[in-house]
Amino acid sequence: MIASTSASSPRELTLRALLTGLLLGALLAPSNVYSGLKIGWSFNMSIIALLIGFAFWQSVSVAFGRPRWSLLESNINQTTASSCASIISGGLVAPIPAYTLLTGQQLDSLPLMAWVFSVSFLGIWVAWYLRPSLIVESGLRFPEGMATLATLQQIYSHGAEAGRRLWVLGGAAVLAAGAKLSDTFFWALPRWSPSLQLERLTFTFEPSLLLLGFGGIIGLRVGLSLLLGALLAWGLVAPWVLAEGLVRLPASAQGPQFAALIEWLLWPGVSLMVCATLTSLGLRLLRSRSTSVRRHPRLRRPHGWPAAGFVLAVMLVVVLQVSLFGIDLWLALLSIPLALLLAMVAARVVGATGIPPIGAIGQLSQLSFGVFAPGQVPVNLMSANTAGGAAGQCTDLLNDFKVGHVIGAAPGRQAVAQCFGILLGSVVGVLAYQLLIPDPQSMLITPEWPAPAVATWKAVAEALTGGLGALAADVRWAMLVGALCGVLLGTLEGLLPERRLR
Repeated sequence: MIASTSASSPRELTLRALLTGLLLGALLAPSNVYSGLKIGWSFNMSIIALLIGFAFWQSVSVAFGRPRWSLLESNINQTTASSCASIISGGLVAPIPAYTLLTGQQLDSLPLMAWVFSVSFLGIWVAWYLRPSLIVESGLRFPEGMATLATLQQIYSHGAEAGRRLWVLGGAAVLAAGAKLSDTFFWALPRWSPSLQLERLTFTFEPSLLLLGFGGIIGLRVGLSLLLGALLAWGLVAPWVLAEGLVRLPASAQGPQFAALIEWLLWPGVSLMVCATLTSLGLRLLRSRSTSVRRHPRLRRPHGWPAAGFVLAVMLVVVLQVSLFGIDLWLALLSIPLALLLAMVAARVVGATGIPPIGAIGQLSQLSFGVFAPGQVPVNLMSANTAGGAAGQCTDLLNDFKVGHVIGAAPGRQAVAQCFGILLGSVVGVLAYQLLIPDPQSMLITPEWPAPAVATWKAVAEALTGGLGALAADVRWAMLVGALCGVLLGTLEGLLPERRLR
């Protein structure tokens, strides 16, 4: 049994476990920044960290007679690495670039690191006070946490399994790195388009291993929905808007005309996505009311040293909103209860489905601040960023808490590991973002860096600050059609049984 293994291996928050998690997290965080700006998605790095840490330290133990790498140390390692790698939920690939695009202001490295850390730090303490109701008392599965737990059980029950998985992981890494290096420095991989007209509409064949891996992870249903969305938007709507003269392309323009077309297409797309997600989320929460009351998330009363951490996080978030973005104090204070509420909603959804609705949480917070502070871009983006950042780290830690609860880990030690992870992740994530995107205004929302999450946050902020009246009539009609389709699709998703959605 796993519990007996942990009892015989009391080492947990050791220096080697913490440093291993920090090192792996620092190596993995830039890949999430890259994928977030490329495709709008990030990846949970817990299982990768588990496999690498186990293989390395078990080898060291055999070769040099060092103490064996305990199961609880593995848990600290994956907790630290996943928190570091998931730092992009603090806004690095969504509201922060959108803020630069709309205001022309770009924070220096240290203030940006402090901001990303502060919103993530708040999420840790929200997770701490949700843990008793969502992890200890409720029957929520937390699918990502259970997948990590299953991997943990397998590698400690069958050590050879970890070696086999690591060889597969290493082989895939070498193949992907080789393909990217050859494409960048030696010869370009072939990109095929059946006609110049389709190429102008951004239809080309690009053999990206990032997208192949992404497709394998998200599964057939989500992959087909992305394909259908691309065909609908770029194969049907884009030619129609060109034929109707709603978008005019320069006659001399060559290659994919992504920037010109996305300025029109993102409006109905964002309306559809936001309305579908919020409708589905609301229906699922209403359906959950029929379950036991013990399954509903509730915050426990703060006390002891976690209370001090929570108060410090609140002070950091409020002070930085006022000092960095010029947000009024009362609006900065208002972001805290909203962040707590939306983080609780996100935690409940993740516990049931395993899918963190960070995008929907962000747009819902944008809509809320659009009511309280109409016309204020910093409030609409950065105060809303508080809710998204807190929800991201909250759900990440709750998945780790699920693993720790089953194997008998100390939650306080996991929280400490998470704090170290976001501290390093804030530094590495910001530096990676600034290295990849030195000039956001000219580089983002382009064929090279589509940044779909940035486009979404930017579009919502523009609509809420400038008002729908500032948009062309054809765009407003397209948004209405997208919203109605989104409500219909969200209703179907929210009402259908989960087995029909797989």
